[in-house]
Amino acid sequence: MKAVVYPRPNDFQFTEVPDPVAGPGHVLLRVRATTICGTDLKIFAGQFPGTRFPHVAGHEWSGEVIALGDGVRSLRPGDRVGVEVHVGCGNCPRCQEGLYTLCEAYGDRSRGHAHIGFTVWGGLAQLCAVPARACHRLPDSLDFDEGAFTDSLGITLAAIERGRLRPGEGVAIIGPGAFGLLALQVARALGAAPIVLIGTRHERLQVGKQLGADAVINTREEAEPVGRVKSLFDGRGPDLTVEFAGAEEAAALAVQLPRRGGRAVLAGAKSPGRLLKADLATIVRGHLEVIGSLANPQAISRRGLDLMARGLVRVKPLITHHFPLEAFGQAWETFTSRTGGAFRVMLHP
Repeated sequence: MKAVVYPRPNDFQFTEVPDPVAGPGHVLLRVRATTICGTDLKIFAGQFPGTRFPHVAGHEWSGEVIALGDGVRSLRPGDRVGVEVHVGCGNCPRCQEGLYTLCEAYGDRSRGHAHIGFTVWGGLAQLCAVPARACHRLPDSLDFDEGAFTDSLGITLAAIERGRLRPGEGVAIIGPGAFGLLALQVARALGAAPIVLIGTRHERLQVGKQLGADAVINTREEAEPVGRVKSLFDGRGPDLTVEFAGAEEAAALAVQLPRRGGRAVLAGAKSPGRLLKADLATIVRGHLEVIGSLANPQAISRRGLDLMARGLVRVKPLITHHFPLEAFGQAWETFTSRTGGAFRVMLHP
C-alpha cells in the first residue's frame, strides 16, 4: 500500500509500505478520508513523546471495513466507520471506569493499549489495521468526510459534558478553530443560551456567527475583553467557559470569565504553559470549578455522530480543502500556512 511515512522528525515520504494485517480483535480498514490537525504539527516535529519513527500519522479519519481479525463480531466487511483514536488496555482502574483516555498502560502495545496515529500507525495511508473497539459505524446519512470528525466531535462533546452544561445556561467558547466551532454547535444542541465565541481571527469568528454564535469577541480589538464578555451575560459572566484555543493566555482568560460559582473547562491548552495570569482569589473567592478535559472517553463519539446525523452539528463548513494522499506536501503547506483560510484539510487515499 501507499502511505505518508515520517522517517524522522520534520521529514516525510509518500512511499510503498507492507500492507497491514488485521490481528485478533482488529479490523482492516480502507481509509476513505483523513485530515490534518494542529496536533499533527507536534507529531511531525517529533514533539509528541509517545511517537516512534518511522511513523504513519493520521488521527482524524474514516474508512470501510475490508477484513476482520479473529474474534471480531461487532463489525462486518463493508461497514463504514469513523475511528476513535484512544484504545485502552481494558484492565487498569481507569479503563474499567470507561476512562480509557487515561489508560495506565499508555504506550504499551503488549497490554493492548493503542493511540492511533500517535503510538501506532494511523490513517495517512491507503489501509490501516485498528482495534475493532476503535470503530463506530457511521449513520447512513453521513458520508466519509463527515465520519472523519468522529474523534474530534467526541472530544468536544466530552468537554461540554465535563462542564455539566444545563439547558438555558450561558456559555463562552474560547478558540474559533475546528474544535471551538464544534463545541459551539454542541453547546447549542444541548440548549445553551446565549453562546459567545472568543478569539483573535476575524474570519474564523465570522464562521462562528454563521454556525450559531449569539455574539463574537475579538480579543485583539477589545481593551477590556473580560468586562466586555461579562457584559453579554448581564454583567455576571457565563455559567460555563470552554477553552479550545490551546494557549496559556486562553486558559487564563477561561478562568477569569465565569460568573461566581461557575465552571471553566480547559480542553485545549497543554504544556508548555502555566496559569500564571490567573489570580487565585478569582478561583477561590469566585467558588469556581476549573476542570481539565482530555479527549473522548466512554465511547462518547457514538453520541457525537448522532448529533451530526440529526443535523445539530455541521462539519462540512469546516472542510476547506481536498487533496489526494499523494499530494500530502501541498496539503501540509496549505494547512500550516492557512492558505485560503484553511480549517480542516482533507486527504483522500
